[in-house]
Amino acid sequence: MATSPTQIRIDSTVKEDANALFSRLGLDMSSAVNMFLRQCVLRGGLPFTVELPKYNQETLDAMEEARKISKDPNVPSYSSVKDLFKALDEE
Repeated sequence: MATSPTQIRIDSTVKEDANALFSRLGLDMSSAVNMFLRQCVLRGGLPFTVELPKYNQETLDAMEEARKISKDPNVPSYSSVKDLFKALDEE
């Protein structure tokens, strides 16, 4: 199998962390990159899912607000839907 040299630019911290990881796995950077590229070819794409975050910022903010409300002792809670409707009828 003929090989050809390839140069890539990598953030130095990422490179150090990756080298440390690969070393623990008994690999060097070249072997790990080769494994990645072979998996791309075998799968006909990236060997992992690439996707955008599920929620936009407005939704994330609403979720955080809901978490805060759920932990607020001043907000009433109900043990059943029946109790909730009873409280709503009393208002």
